[in-house]
Amino acid sequence: MRDKQQGDRLLRGYLSSRRLLLVVGIITPVGILVVNAAAFVMRNLEQVRIGIAVCALISSLVLNGLTATWLLRLATRRQIAVYVRHQEWAGVILTTVVIASSIGAAIFTYIGMGNPSHLPDTLSVLTALAALLVPIGITYFSRLFANSR
Repeated sequence: MRDKQQGDRLLRGYLSSRRLLLVVGIITPVGILVVNAAAFVMRNLEQVRIGIAVCALISSLVLNGLTATWLLRLATRRQIAVYVRHQEWAGVILTTVVIASSIGAAIFTYIGMGNPSHLPDTLSVLTALAALLVPIGITYFSRLFANSR
């Protein structure tokens, strides 16, 4: 019995050391790639900055557009009186909000990444968080509203 316990401990130790080696073996090349990517970005910040601003615009259009579509569908299903009377205006207003907020996200992202010595930049980080959390939050709370009725 004692030999079996000792063998089990040795096997666990052997497997633990193999896992550790596997993790280190994976983390090291990934770390090298990340450092080189960061160096590339810093050397080409102006071009990357434009690319990220364009991606922020597209991402924001998609997320905000999906959220606006969800809200319009919810208003249709719930027969919300204001929406039923002014469907065209609701579409125009939501489209304007989606486009304006997406352009704002792209502009703030571009401005925030303007100075490499101030990266990471608070404006860029807050813009990215808002672009992600606002549509998700609106969708989440509107679903709570939809399910509570």
